[in-house]
Amino acid sequence: MIVVTGATGGLGGTTVEHLLKRIPADQIGISVRDTARAQHFADRGVRVRQGTYEDPAALRDSFAGAEQVLLVSGNDPDADMVGLHRNAVEAAVAAGARRILYTSQHGAVPGNPYPPSDIHIATEALLDDSGVPWTALRNGAYGPLDQVLGPWQRTGVIAQPQDGPVPYTDRADIAEATAVVLTGDRSFDGPVDLTAPNAVTFDDVAEIASALTGRPVERVVLDDEQWVADRIAIGVPEQMARLMLTWYQAARSGCFAEAGPLLAELLGREPRTAAERLAAHVAA
Repeated sequence: MIVVTGATGGLGGTTVEHLLKRIPADQIGISVRDTARAQHFADRGVRVRQGTYEDPAALRDSFAGAEQVLLVSGNDPDADMVGLHRNAVEAAVAAGARRILYTSQHGAVPGNPYPPSDIHIATEALLDDSGVPWTALRNGAYGPLDQVLGPWQRTGVIAQPQDGPVPYTDRADIAEATAVVLTGDRSFDGPVDLTAPNAVTFDDVAEIASALTGRPVERVVLDDEQWVADRIAIGVPEQMARLMLTWYQAARSGCFAEAGPLLAELLGREPRTAAERLAAHVAA
């Protein structure tokens, strides 16, 4: 039995879809906040149980019988995520899981100015102290590219703060590789990086976008404080804008620069590149 948390979310749900292609449905369980939203999995034979990181007793029930548990990390900026992750780790241990896998973050190392990195570092320490074999999947940045590039197709300009090299990674590739890790014969102990093979900057992306569209796309570097002010002006809360800014600061500091080959090895093919993802975005 493999139990996946957060299976009604994008990464968790896509991972379950890939698991269904690899193992029988009755060997898959999911732990979700709202079981009604997971009916499509229950209809296919997946075990669906209610469980949240806020409710350790429910988690233990939803993890019961699991040989492996995949903990999809939470992302509520107002919650005590380390405490909630502690609940999940302890519940997996109490349920008798033989391995715990956790969706961590690429570049989750001390000194990274992006605050979620500290959550992942602390959670990896909890896993290391759990007494159970564990794997931290340090996933490359897999959000939609338009979230970090801005409305460049309309403006012809990528106007964002100074950045640095980042191996922008396709979420579907990460989900497929996660299913491979969960069902394969190869064990991974501790943290491993799952990233696209090459890191690119916004300068690189501007060149790619220009070639794809046949018109110049300019890269404009905005002052940090002006960028924050612009976000606030369009309704983004200041706290969220400043959190987003730290991601660019981490990128320019080189915290995300190192790409690795493991994702390609697990997939048995080259992962989608930023250029391919951008081309699909343009076509759409």
